[in-house]
Amino acid sequence: MSEAFSLRDHLFNAATLGQLAEEFAVGVPGFDAERFLATVLPQLPELGLLHRLEALADGIEAQLAGDFPTMADQLTAAMPPPLDPALRDDDFGRFIHAVPGILAVRHGLEDHRDRALDLLYAATQRFSMEFYIRPFLNRWPEETMAQLALWAEDDNYHVRRLVSEGTRARLPWARAITLDPLAPLPLLDRLHADPARYVTRSVANHMNDIAKLAPEVVIARLAAWRAEARQTPKELTWITRHALRTLIKQGHPGALELLGYRADAPVTAQLSLAAQRIARGDPLEFDVSLTAPEDVPVLVDYVISFRKADGRLAPKVFKLKQAALSAGAPLTLRKRHRLKWDATTFRLFPGGQRLGLQVNGRLVAEAEFTLLD
Repeated sequence: MSEAFSLRDHLFNAATLGQLAEEFAVGVPGFDAERFLATVLPQLPELGLLHRLEALADGIEAQLAGDFPTMADQLTAAMPPPLDPALRDDDFGRFIHAVPGILAVRHGLEDHRDRALDLLYAATQRFSMEFYIRPFLNRWPEETMAQLALWAEDDNYHVRRLVSEGTRARLPWARAITLDPLAPLPLLDRLHADPARYVTRSVANHMNDIAKLAPEVVIARLAAWRAEARQTPKELTWITRHALRTLIKQGHPGALELLGYRADAPVTAQLSLAAQRIARGDPLEFDVSLTAPEDVPVLVDYVISFRKADGRLAPKVFKLKQAALSAGAPLTLRKRHRLKWDATTFRLFPGGQRLGLQVNGRLVAEAEFTLLD
């Protein structure tokens, strides 16, 4: 049997740490690569991913100058070449190069803010500093936001992406920030027109975060961006869909209208189940038929309301079809949904469940089914 893939072992191992040690040995006179490896490698098996980053930083810091300005110069000297500026997406960098960000927060946050921000600027061109800009936003919100406003105009797209990604209110894995979630909107006004998908994806994810808190603000902003026409229509359509994905699942009328889907579209629906009693291991199968008296675009989702341990039903939305209905011409769809009894993040419970069909955010048909244990 093959061993399960381990992300932390893939990212942090003798080969990757050896490369990091070599970079510091070349960039910092007197840096002892063997000492670094002998200190850090034995610690790795007992540490999780983020704690391994801290161990790397500890091992590097032990051989650097004690004063932060000199340390920052050493960290800069040991950096590899910047990530390829010709790329436009999916170039996050390598986790081993997070060390400058960790040490910038440890030693530059309080007394060397400007030098620390300069270090983050250089480092984010090698590995995203989205985690490490956040302590500066908490400690120095006005000064850091002023710096980010300048970075939003930078030539390097990694720097521009940091402006959006680092200020996200709900950035995964990251520490919380006290910044008003709406405060970055002027920065997103600039960045939504960026030519790099790496940047615009961050903008869209950021707007999706804000939409969970202030949906009307996001819808109005996206409409304003459309009116300004500074981004290409194709890319702005992609940004808009990605930014509104949570609201679309919720059937938010304003979000659907912005995408061209009428909540009151005159659609008639029929929903039929292949079986109303489903045994463990069998899929949920159903057929859908949609008709309309006029041509109308439709966004079709299905909603399964799963029974929880306490008997409540909890709805979960799934995508089914994006299409254009022609007047009087039926659209027929068939779906086979695998029911994952053994999923690690969601447990199924036997008993009555509900399937709903949602068209342009409006529930148009329902059916009941039972899961048999």
